[in-house]
Amino acid sequence: MSQKLEFVEKAIVPGANVSALCRDFGISRQTAHKWLRRYRDQGYLGLVEKSRRPASSPLATAEDVVVSIIELRSKHASWGPQKIAGVLARRLGPDAPSPTTVARVLRRLGKVKRRRPAARIWSVDGRPRIEVKASNDLWTIDFKGWWRALNGDKCEPLTVRDAFSRRVLAVALVPATTAAHVRRVLELLFRKHGLPSAIQSDNGSPFICSRSRGGLTVLSAWLVSLGIRIVRSRPGHPQDNGGHERMHRDLSELQLSPARSRRAQQRQCDRWMLDFNHVRPHDALGGKTPAELYRNSTRRSLSPLLPTYPPEWLTRRANKAGYVRINGDQVFVATALARQLIGLRQESELRWSARFFDVDLGMIEILPIDHAYLGGTVMETVTTVRPSERARERIPVSA
Repeated sequence: MSQKLEFVEKAIVPGANVSALCRDFGISRQTAHKWLRRYRDQGYLGLVEKSRRPASSPLATAEDVVVSIIELRSKHASWGPQKIAGVLARRLGPDAPSPTTVARVLRRLGKVKRRRPAARIWSVDGRPRIEVKASNDLWTIDFKGWWRALNGDKCEPLTVRDAFSRRVLAVALVPATTAAHVRRVLELLFRKHGLPSAIQSDNGSPFICSRSRGGLTVLSAWLVSLGIRIVRSRPGHPQDNGGHERMHRDLSELQLSPARSRRAQQRQCDRWMLDFNHVRPHDALGGKTPAELYRNSTRRSLSPLLPTYPPEWLTRRANKAGYVRINGDQVFVATALARQLIGLRQESELRWSARFFDVDLGMIEILPIDHAYLGGTVMETVTTVRPSERARERIPVSA
């Protein structure tokens, strides 16, 4: 408005060069003459910006049609624009609205629920290829299909196997398939046999979460922090872990004669594992038993390792809710990475690539303040971090 007033006051001076003023103010001559015309007709009030809404909307939906749309939507909340338009076509004939018009009316009146954007699926690209040359190069882990003991107890074995020697390290009937129970079994195995270099599992809980960054869960993040590589089979491809599935078929013989209780069934599992590892010869092992080939791992420490990232990366520790702070912004990474050290590299002003040890966590995007109204919280705009600031802001890594 101040620009308009200044322009008009200079343009109404006798002998003023309107074209030169247009260049100075950066406006077109058509706009200049429009302002001058409104000033002559209405004075300074004519310079106030007016609504650009058309005086009439011949293509606007009739009021009775809008009422009909709302009535059908209220009675049938699951009906979409296509179905509502079809019903109105039989009732109103040529005056019926199109599905596009119905959708526009519903959206304008707040009758459409906005769906959450589809979460990224952290899947695997291809079949895992692991070169196994010695014991503990790769362990495989899975839950076998459950059965019930004679007293009704649910028996669901957690099985762990060394891929090189074929030795079954555990057949544990855990009370529940949660991360806490699986971790307890793995801690006992690590203390007894040492740590493997890698562990392969399917994409089920609690091993993998395909909607979490990097597919990590609390359990797999703990394994990664111990320096164990996580290997994932492809979804729906049990052949990727074929040796483990073959062992499960042998274990199925216990289902033919269930024990009287889960505790008694566990004793049968222990006897079966003893026979499988120490008595039964394996053709793939040249007639030897798995126990003859297996050797314990030399890695024994269960203390989490500290990740090391390149010098140009920032290091941030996620809080208990899985958020990291970047230049004053709280950004969610993953609940599974609570209290873990995350590496961040700035790709652009508002985009950061993240990783946890060698696990790629993808890109983290921070929205500008004009677009960041998410859940009632406004995130501040991230400013570029200079190299000198990176060194100053990096959290010191200490045990």
